[in-house]
Amino acid sequence: MSRRRRHEAEASGPKIFKTHDAAPETGIYRVVHVAHRLPHEVVILKDERFPRCGKCKDAVIFELVHAAPDLFKHLRPRVSELAILDEEEAAGS
Repeated sequence: MSRRRRHEAEASGPKIFKTHDAAPETGIYRVVHVAHRLPHEVVILKDERFPRCGKCKDAVIFELVHAAPDLFKHLRPRVSELAILDEEEAAGS
């Protein structure tokens, strides 16, 4: 994206999303509830639907604070405990 287009996009203001919209990109989003809670931040993955609030239902808006497309790029599953193999399985391998 050219500098001019990036500047124009930033100048147009924050993009606001509503509950059930699909996230356009992985990133950190500010969550603003209508009345019962102060704003906070959450990680939402690209194409996930923005969740509703258990208390104020759909009266929530989301604003992209920081795009992070590579956030989980290098994520590897971690093993916290090795599985126990039956003796028969171990003998057969």
